Amino acid sequence: MTKYELCFVVNAKIEDEEREKAVARAKHLIERFGGTVSNVDEWGKKKLAYEIQKMREGYYYFIQFEAPTSAPAEIESRVRIMDSVLRYLIVKQEA
Repeated sequence: MTKYELCFVVNAKIEDEEREKAVARAKHLIERFGGTVSNVDEWGKKKLAYEIQKMREGYYYFIQFEAPTSAPAEIESRVRIMDSVLRYLIVKQEA
């Protein structure tokens, strides 16, 4: 199992429960592809460096997890089509 971190920015104009659903869905995707979530870090509402889809702010979330090497590609393909996610990135953490 390799350690990864998923960072994603959620639309700031949606309701709190919709944001929570987006985080829960990301956690579910990680578990669905054989991963285990170790930590979820919410940074809150931050100003974006540049405008994305006419938005100037977004909610930042960081999820640390362990998963097989095939999981990140599968997770990215599912997160890409989530409507509430503006940007995402999965990086491999150093040992």
